[in-house]
Amino acid sequence: MEYTLHGKVAVITGANQGLGLEIARHFLKAGANLALCARNEQLLEEVGKSLTASALPNQKVLCLGADVSLESDVNNFISNTLKEFGSIDILVNNAGIYGPKGEIESVDWSDWVKSIEINLFGSILMCRSVLPCFKKQGHGKIIQLSGGGATSPMPNISGYAVSKAAIVSFIETLAEEVRDSKIDVNAIAPGALNTRLLDEIIKAGPDKVGKAFYENSLIQKKNGGSSFDAGTSLALFLASEHSNGITGKLISALWDDWTSWPHYLKELNESDIYTLRRITGKERGMNWGDK
Repeated sequence: MEYTLHGKVAVITGANQGLGLEIARHFLKAGANLALCARNEQLLEEVGKSLTASALPNQKVLCLGADVSLESDVNNFISNTLKEFGSIDILVNNAGIYGPKGEIESVDWSDWVKSIEINLFGSILMCRSVLPCFKKQGHGKIIQLSGGGATSPMPNISGYAVSKAAIVSFIETLAEEVRDSKIDVNAIAPGALNTRLLDEIIKAGPDKVGKAFYENSLIQKKNGGSSFDAGTSLALFLASEHSNGITGKLISALWDDWTSWPHYLKELNESDIYTLRRITGKERGMNWGDK
């Protein structure tokens, strides 16, 4: 199914490479205007020129350097976006880093904290900055990039894992806060992608990231990893009106049949399926751990 974003304004962070750039390309093709930010301004400028060249005459691409972990940068970016376009319809929080690799007692503490500041605080700051606009206009879409770190342990990459679990919990909470404002808030698990993050793991080596994770990363690199198409298609779906009413969920681009979800809004909204939850003994067939 093709999803149209004609006339919509989409903000995408970390949009100068990887999945963020692919989402920007697909959103532009679907008719959206783009406001893109990243820390590497030179690379972002090159991306902006390329996207502008493929845009239709009535589409605009705004690119601004910004560090999402800095409140002043975030507020300046959103303020300039509103001046340029007059409104914002979609926020894609894609900016993220792995942070330091190694055992928690040996990694550089300031680097560990920086991973929390970018992945968690940066995403929250972006949400805080766009929410007044979303509430005023009575609609909005927030799409948060998550990953495997949100649902399973990632030894030796704890800053990333902690930040991803925390941001999904925030997304669930925010979805309830803004439910009456017709703002949909969801997180995406795009799959194991071959991006600069994978290259970081391979460069760090097995002593830093663990032998099993390192060897699996080498296999992923060789096999090409998951396709970007699933993640970008899910982002398009969540940005479009087809997903209206789906909110507070962590959605796997690869494993969930999300195209059918609009038919099951009642079931989705009245249950905790596709969320982060504690697993009890009874759910695993144990009869000794629960009252």
